Amino acid sequence: MKRNIKWSLMAASVMFLASCKNFLNEESITKLGEDKVYSDIGLVETSLKGIYANWKNVRTDEQGLIMMMGTDETQQGAFQMKSDAIKGGLDRYDANLNSTVNHIANQWNIRWPLVNESAKIIRGLESGNPAAGTKEGGLYGEACFVRGFVDLQLAMYWGEIPIRDMKRETELGFRRQPLKDVWAFIIDDLTKAATFCPKTNQPGRATSGAGWAMLGKAYMSAPESTGLRDFAKAQECFEKMMADYSLVPYKDLWDFNKPNTAEAILEFQFSPVYPNNNKIQFQIGSRAVQSYFGDGCYYSGYDKLVPTQYAYETVANGGIWEDGDLRKEESIRYDFTYYGETPTLDRISWEDLGPNHDELKPHVKKYEDFRVDKHHEMRISNMWNSGKNIPVLRLADIKLCYAECLNEAGKTNDAILVVNEVRKRAWGGTLPDDKSWKAMSKEEFRTKIMDERMRELFAEDWRRIDLIRTGKFIELVKARNKWAKESGKIQPFNTIFPIPDTELKLNGDIGPEDQNPGYN
Repeated sequence: MKRNIKWSLMAASVMFLASCKNFLNEESITKLGEDKVYSDIGLVETSLKGIYANWKNVRTDEQGLIMMMGTDETQQGAFQMKSDAIKGGLDRYDANLNSTVNHIANQWNIRWPLVNESAKIIRGLESGNPAAGTKEGGLYGEACFVRGFVDLQLAMYWGEIPIRDMKRETELGFRRQPLKDVWAFIIDDLTKAATFCPKTNQPGRATSGAGWAMLGKAYMSAPESTGLRDFAKAQECFEKMMADYSLVPYKDLWDFNKPNTAEAILEFQFSPVYPNNNKIQFQIGSRAVQSYFGDGCYYSGYDKLVPTQYAYETVANGGIWEDGDLRKEESIRYDFTYYGETPTLDRISWEDLGPNHDELKPHVKKYEDFRVDKHHEMRISNMWNSGKNIPVLRLADIKLCYAECLNEAGKTNDAILVVNEVRKRAWGGTLPDDKSWKAMSKEEFRTKIMDERMRELFAEDWRRIDLIRTGKFIELVKARNKWAKESGKIQPFNTIFPIPDTELKLNGDIGPEDQNPGYN
């Protein structure tokens, strides 16, 4: 508990010390001079722990949902769309989605301190020529992993980004760099992470397995225009780490009594005790349930993020779910009956949403935490304190990525065998013959694997990246996201976000002329 508080306060200090003038140039995590901080292995360890604590903010509270809005998998609830037109732009893709949206600026701003502090650690440790297998080498690999992981997200969401290489700071400044250079930098970081990170580590910290997994994802995700997309290299990366992990029963992944399973490659560590709670349920639960049963019901909330119809319906009704798939009930809540009583919409009828009422339609279930229910022995009685671990990387994700690589190599039959391993788990260990994937074309596999990734990884924050890297973002969001479909405004340029207006004003190396096309 004391350690959790310590590192949470450390995380807060990172954000506090970040310059309001330029988030790319915030102060160090301590007030000591950088030469002292990054030459002292103990202080480097302290700095890195602060980075990890701060990194969890990306998946905490409403901040953890923003990048899941506006996809074909999840969208904002109807009342949220009606009451907040600005944030509604994240699903409607209308004129409200512009450079002044605070929600986008926040996503940009919470990531750059992580990149910047990691860059300082990397520079400091490089001066001592760290070796793999040493304490210094392990810390170096972890810092490379964080910078590489976060840069990958930034590049997927915003395109060209600054490169924070302290050795070349005079040369690079804080300018956006060409995509080829950005992705080469990401690949280099993740190569070092795979090489230098320890084989095993404390829960919540990077390992060489995590490094190989993300390096494989980087090779799959690099834009084709960079010439760096390479499914063969991605396949090799995955083959170096998959044997170190194993699939577990799907329900175990969401059991708060079983954190960091044999399938987990990296999980953000949370608990239902402040300040280490993640507050996710406070955002994704049902408002109808909250109005009926109060905060003490563990699946109460405010409908900030709900499944699209495609993500919660059966195949027969135009959705993804097949009969017998155990992932369906683990991922999505369909029944809101609470201790024998079923809530109604009566107490929120004032919302006047008409046919758009979705407070008792299916909701995200994966992050529900019964420990905060008023009937649990902990007596926390407030879904605001939800605190289950949140998966970042796990084996099933990597197996499905690996299958994509095999398919791209023309080994579709081998790819099918890998997918069926994941599907076998989804049917409790025995995959019915009619649910087993059979021979298909490479193109058919490409289509079907996207549905399989949604079934397996629903609401785990990979969908936007999956849609972008496969070139399916506009097509599938337009067809399946209720609000984007109704608006009809989504355009190809919406595949990436606008550079925040605050960055354009505060960063002397990025001006209005550098804005992503289509935005003002």
